[in-house]
Amino acid sequence: MGNGNKVEFLVAICARIAAAMAGYMAWEQGRVMRAQQHGAVFPVLQVDGYVSQRGETTAVGINIRNSGVGPALIESAQFFVGDDEAQPFSRDVTSLPDGFELSWSAIVGRALAPGDTVTPIDMIWPAGVLDTEDVRNISEDAQTWRLEICYCSVFERCWKTQRIGRSRAVTVEECERQETDLFEQLGLENLASELESLPDQEASE
Repeated sequence: MGNGNKVEFLVAICARIAAAMAGYMAWEQGRVMRAQQHGAVFPVLQVDGYVSQRGETTAVGINIRNSGVGPALIESAQFFVGDDEAQPFSRDVTSLPDGFELSWSAIVGRALAPGDTVTPIDMIWPAGVLDTEDVRNISEDAQTWRLEICYCSVFERCWKTQRIGRSRAVTVEECERQETDLFEQLGLENLASELESLPDQEASE
């Protein structure tokens, strides 16, 4: 191989190395930019249960807060008592002492903005309905509740919450959109029950 051929060969090798390095740098920059984009819209749902005194009333419920920096697109929610899934939710609510007022909010399909909180269920007992033992039993029962919420970022990265107030969400491949919202179902069933308990005006006339 002549000197001229050697020079051309070295130039060709250097050109290929430079092209490979340029390709790698472009790929690395793209990876960093994608990571920054995902990090800029990273949602973190925190699920907390509560048993609290509000003046003379006692309240029990669940709060869901987005502590991340991006919106959380909620696709499904499943409620468990221990390891057993509770469907519908109302079966577990009615096992609590009677006499509560129920407030609810649907969460499936909701886009929860950063810093926002939603209370999917809030039960309030008025003064005189519960005694100390009732409150203690409710607190113990609440420790067995588990709400699994599957949610995604705007880039379709998805997570699922685990135990209420005790663990971080785990990464999942995808979330399947739930057709019905269990909290909405609970509210409608509770409303239907209240309507059934109303006296029949026609029969009383």
